[in-house]
Amino acid sequence: TSKDDEIDEVFGLKMGADDYITKPFSQRLLIERIRAVLRRTKARAKPAHETAQSTDSQSDNGAVMTRGRLTLDAERHDCLWGGKTVSLTVTEFMILDALARRPGVVKSRDSLMDAAYDDQIYVDDRTIDSHIKRLRRKFRQVDKTFDAIETLYGVGYKFKEVH
Repeated sequence: TSKDDEIDEVFGLKMGADDYITKPFSQRLLIERIRAVLRRTKARAKPAHETAQSTDSQSDNGAVMTRGRLTLDAERHDCLWGGKTVSLTVTEFMILDALARRPGVVKSRDSLMDAAYDDQIYVDDRTIDSHIKRLRRKFRQVDKTFDAIETLYGVGYKFKEVH
């Protein structure tokens, strides 16, 4: 993009972009960013015997977390609901991870902002509401009855406890 103000980059990343490059750009920088994407893609495409997941609620290294029908693999940035893939942005993944780590515990918008954003980035607390709305929509594409993220009006959000 030719928009090179910090606020344009912030909005681009908020809207789900994984990266942001402004014009004019260095070919060397572009190539290195492409290589970084390819490294992440290769990490996700490992053979099945290398990606076997634990049935425990959390694997030994803490990278794979299972909460009921939800499985989050932080190392691979994979999210599954009932075995079906749910594609999330980095921010959505971090918000969901923060909620699912402690099912039943209410997280305020501020604590979710801390979990999802660097201290250098300013976001309005209502931005979290937009992320939650998109998370619910994405999960409902996979499961129309999805209701695992609860709103506690005036307080925050929580991931339903698994019984």
